[in-house]
Amino acid sequence: MQKQFKRQIDHLAPWGVPILILILWQLLSQFGIIPARILPSPLAVVLSGIKLASTGELARNIWVSTVRALGGFLIGGGIGFVLGLLNGMFSLSEKLLDTSLQMLRNIPHLAMIPLVILWFGIGEEAKLFLVAFGVFFPIYLNTFHGIHTVDSGLLEMGKVYGLKPLELFWQILLPGALPSILIGVRYGLGIMWLTLIVAETIAADSGIGYMAMNAREFMQTDVVVFSILVYALLGKLADAIAKALETRLLQWHPSYQTA
Repeated sequence: MQKQFKRQIDHLAPWGVPILILILWQLLSQFGIIPARILPSPLAVVLSGIKLASTGELARNIWVSTVRALGGFLIGGGIGFVLGLLNGMFSLSEKLLDTSLQMLRNIPHLAMIPLVILWFGIGEEAKLFLVAFGVFFPIYLNTFHGIHTVDSGLLEMGKVYGLKPLELFWQILLPGALPSILIGVRYGLGIMWLTLIVAETIAADSGIGYMAMNAREFMQTDVVVFSILVYALLGKLADAIAKALETRLLQWHPSYQTA
């Protein structure tokens, strides 16, 4: 009974601070300490969200933003994963490609927005490119690092037991690198939403960022705040999914085993 109660407390504890902030925010708004034109009350933000949901505008824009985000993540993350494997496993590939990739990594991807607009205009290609470019490096670096940190003794043992190269990869190399790869995935998901926020507020005719910028034109602060909260919730959801994936795939790892 005590263990069950403690488990429930552990689940609820992370929400304590956000709930306190919401209560304080509502009280400060209600007593006029925070003007509505600067920051509307949580109740006003919720009501604006209900209104957007009732018209279908919210669901439509969330869908558009989600498709953009996942499309860019799959493209950039897939390329980063493949190159991380190649450069981690083959020294020739590392010598040929890693230095060039490290030079590109030092270019802030959001600083490329003017150039990307010149290349692709304000269409979907520009947003996909920016998200893919931002996601690429966290996954590449963590995949590369994960491959390099696999215990060489385990590889030698696998060879002694007669494992073929493909079997070594699936049974030793990839599982050993997986914790680092999944850290890259979690970090990449955060970069994904951050990049999309900027891309959609600069050049878009749909999506959550467009919804926020359109509301700004009409001084609808409640809709702007609601759009920001939607981004935050989507980012939290993506991180929770990635964390659940870690727990599922790394059950064998001591750090991910629950008592």
